[in-house]
Amino acid sequence: MISLRSVLRQHPRRMLVPQKQYLHTRPDHRPRLSAPSFASAIRRRSSSDSGEDETGHINTAPNEGIIFLDHIFPLKLQWLTRLPFIDGSSLVSAYKRLNSPNVALADPTGIVSRALPSNLPIKITSIIPRVREGGAFIKFQHDGSIAAEELEGTVKAYLKEKPIKPWFNPLRQVRAFLVRGKPWIEDLYRLPSSRVKVEFLPTSPEASAAELTQETLYSLFRRYGTILEMVSQPSDSKIAPRFAYIDYSRMRYSTMAKNCMHGFVLVEEAGGGKSGTLLKISYEPKVKGKWFRDWLTSHPRIVIPVMAALIAGLSVSIFDPIRTWSIKIHILHGLHLENNKYYQWIRKQLSRGYDYIRFNHKKAEDDGLNAIWEDRHSQMEQLKTWMSESLDTFIVVQGPRGAGKKQLVEQALKSEPHKLVIDCKKIQEARGDSKTINAAAAEVGYRPVFSWMNSFSSMIDLAAMGTIGTKTGFSETVENQLVKIWTNTSSALRSIALSCRKKDDRDADLQDDEWLEAHPEHRPIVIVDNFLHKSTETGADMVYDKLAEWAANAVTHNIAHVIFLTTDVSFSKSLSKALPDRVFRQMSLGDCSPEIAKKVVIRHLEAGAANSDKEEELTSSKLRNDLDELDGVIQVLGGRLTDLEFLARRIQAGESPGRAVKQIIEQSASEILKMYLLDAEKSWSPQQAWTLIKELAENEELKYNELLLNDMFSKNGEQSLQTLEQAELISITSVNGRPNKIKPGKPVYLSAFQYLTEDEVLHSRLDLSIFKMLAAGENSTIQSCEEELQKLAELPGTPAQMKPRIKYLLDKAAASQEKIVNYEAKIGRLKKILSEKY
Repeated sequence: MISLRSVLRQHPRRMLVPQKQYLHTRPDHRPRLSAPSFASAIRRRSSSDSGEDETGHINTAPNEGIIFLDHIFPLKLQWLTRLPFIDGSSLVSAYKRLNSPNVALADPTGIVSRALPSNLPIKITSIIPRVREGGAFIKFQHDGSIAAEELEGTVKAYLKEKPIKPWFNPLRQVRAFLVRGKPWIEDLYRLPSSRVKVEFLPTSPEASAAELTQETLYSLFRRYGTILEMVSQPSDSKIAPRFAYIDYSRMRYSTMAKNCMHGFVLVEEAGGGKSGTLLKISYEPKVKGKWFRDWLTSHPRIVIPVMAALIAGLSVSIFDPIRTWSIKIHILHGLHLENNKYYQWIRKQLSRGYDYIRFNHKKAEDDGLNAIWEDRHSQMEQLKTWMSESLDTFIVVQGPRGAGKKQLVEQALKSEPHKLVIDCKKIQEARGDSKTINAAAAEVGYRPVFSWMNSFSSMIDLAAMGTIGTKTGFSETVENQLVKIWTNTSSALRSIALSCRKKDDRDADLQDDEWLEAHPEHRPIVIVDNFLHKSTETGADMVYDKLAEWAANAVTHNIAHVIFLTTDVSFSKSLSKALPDRVFRQMSLGDCSPEIAKKVVIRHLEAGAANSDKEEELTSSKLRNDLDELDGVIQVLGGRLTDLEFLARRIQAGESPGRAVKQIIEQSASEILKMYLLDAEKSWSPQQAWTLIKELAENEELKYNELLLNDMFSKNGEQSLQTLEQAELISITSVNGRPNKIKPGKPVYLSAFQYLTEDEVLHSRLDLSIFKMLAAGENSTIQSCEEELQKLAELPGTPAQMKPRIKYLLDKAAASQEKIVNYEAKIGRLKKILSEKY
């Protein structure tokens, strides 16, 4: 064979294109084809990404060969070919437009033109770019007297002498290898991988293929790059055809091996068997960290609890400080404009203009309450004294609804800067676990709160039960979530209390707990409003028990003063669970006396008249001519604060006191009718409520034990009375700890009871239901007596010992029958009334 060196000496100008296309000379005096001319040649001869004539292959004649160049295109942009209207050829054109024409090495066309020696005795017939694999096929024609392998060696030596480094990876250089097989050029979306799968196929259907050894594979594929590992197919595997995996250290090595060796036929002499072995090469996705993933999926009993613990730990370390800070800001009103001096000045200026009436209306209400504060001055002073004591300040302010409990506490402690008000009503009326958690968090300023995680974590626990058979503990109940909220609140309260401590204090050497015990004046105040609101509903006990436990812990550790505001007279049962060994301090609020009630109404009227637009200033005596009625209506209305304010507003609206009280009585009667008499889905019966209303309308107060003797309260009587007291229809007074008397729940209810009993139709309807119930009870008694008498009659003879029992049953049945006759007569009269009146 003729040497390539002699050919180059004999044909120094045998070029890719005619000599006239040279435009400039290279520094080493070797002529070079300009990039634009070379690009035009490529455009005339290049094939598509799917091979020649869309066949997926490159056809070669006996004197033709193919060289594959890598590092022409970046591999990181393979995903672009998945976009619509983008293929390999469009990317090649884009590279040419975007790259600088002054930098030859930045143009893929320039890289191809510089990769081949200018005096190489070949003729390029086509160039097929492989954007996904970062290279390009160069198909060329050569003289048959020169071996293709020798041309490959010449190109490699040239690139080693004159390396070309692409713009996207200047640390690497372009490499060239002769394509020894028959490459498959497909435009499928198959991304390169550092692992290739080599399948051993027969050269013809009737022939058989040989399974190549690792030594043979190494000798064939090592030239393209460093091999990390070769994995042969297990000997007992039934998968055909046989295959082996080759792992390269770099993806560029695997792309070169795949494009150069795909379709290569290994002859018998080289170990390919009698008829040779065809190598089919494809990329095999290699999952990094597969062993770690397999370990995770194989040990769910360990992994799932550990993940739950990590998530919980991250939540505590990251979000808990944020939540504690949010609670502190909520207590200190750090984000409230009301405490800003500039905002207060602007508000003061605006109050002199268009907002004057609104602010003065609030002042009118405050003036009306001053009479109450004067009357309850001793209770307010007592409350302030308790706040300054170092002993456990676990205080309960109990009173009926509308007695002004919250207003009294706020008035007494208005000078205290650090107060936290928790309204149990908002928490208890929230529907669903997530809303309950959100409501509790909003009351204390607990943010951020991920209430949706409660449902999500429950789903994880359910999945874990089916996977590992046990719960992961990742899900948290509403109880645990509430405990977290209260715990963060304790941290915030403690931080606020200790923020008042200074280094130069006399007791600076005390520990934090000792300092908190010695300085009760710096403890924040927690006001728990509406405690035991709707305490009879399902799930309420849990919320109140946890709240009471947290409050007891805050008081015991001298973190805060806690004041409970409740209308429930049985609050001691719930609070005693939290502090069983201590006596909490109690303050009871009742209705105002008639004298104070009259003052409250008059001051409301005076303040409203003083703030009106009238030029004439009216005194209390001139305000209205019918104020003399106040003495009478106050006796009817009572001293409930909310009722007094309502009366004052109606009088200001132009009604007379008598007319206003009548409207209040009618409204109260409507509430009683709806809440206690017409709704059957209660813990008491409408007949029991009506019995109480009738008796109280006639007697104003009832004896507790005497009422229990009534037939309507013979079953579950005490429970019904306690429930009606919780519902505020009645109030029960005690003597020496035992129930003594029953009174209306509000003073105005007495008049409302009398108003309801005056309605003959309502009276007849409810009495009819009572008599029917009593008659049914007597019929049941007679039936039970008859059954027992029938059993006694079946005895042989009539024993003398059973005669008293028989007489007792007969007398009892006769008495019941007499009652039934009486009830039936009353039922008949009531039906007549209902049929005649409406």
